[in-house]
Amino acid sequence: MYAVKEIFYTLQGEGVQTGRPAVFCRFTGCNLWTGHEQDRDRAICKFCDTDFAGVGPDGGRFATAEELAAKVAAAWPARDNAAKYVVCTGGEPLLQLDAPLIDAFHAAGFELGVETNGTQAAPAGIDWLCVSPKADAPVVLTDGDELKLVYPQSEPAAQPERFTHLGFRHFSLQPMDGPALAENTRRTVQYCLNHPRWRLSLQTHKLLGLR
Repeated sequence: MYAVKEIFYTLQGEGVQTGRPAVFCRFTGCNLWTGHEQDRDRAICKFCDTDFAGVGPDGGRFATAEELAAKVAAAWPARDNAAKYVVCTGGEPLLQLDAPLIDAFHAAGFELGVETNGTQAAPAGIDWLCVSPKADAPVVLTDGDELKLVYPQSEPAAQPERFTHLGFRHFSLQPMDGPALAENTRRTVQYCLNHPRWRLSLQTHKLLGLR
């Protein structure tokens, strides 16, 4: 059984794949926060800006991997033969994503991207693995395609220099949203200029009013 908050077609809004059309499959649940505001102060990740609690009208509960893959495929426009792309996110998608679902996505013709907090082991077969570490949470996934760090996080454990030795092909730094967004953006830009290994990531979907 897979529990999904929502499934929708949009443009990838952040990170190296910014601007790429994709179907987002947002799983319910996370191991670093319940998703309920009354629990935020006690959460390991306190700055999450995503609603992943429960099952929404665009999501559902799926008994089989094939059923979920078919729902995702139905969201992809059939107007051209461009490579199909699905992004599994959350919450924490690796609490639910498994080998049968990966196989079902591939059988439906999708390239599979995953956005994870990096605290769970990843099954084989993921085509694009993006890890977004959170302070005070262990990083189990130490290599992949992209490490995307929200910045600045106050805890020393989440400073960018603590991750550059890991085996990722791309390193992205993203300003933390919220009341201090302008100052966080200024600091993020300056850090990228001072440390050219890091690439600036902006939440362009929010700037454009996309889902």
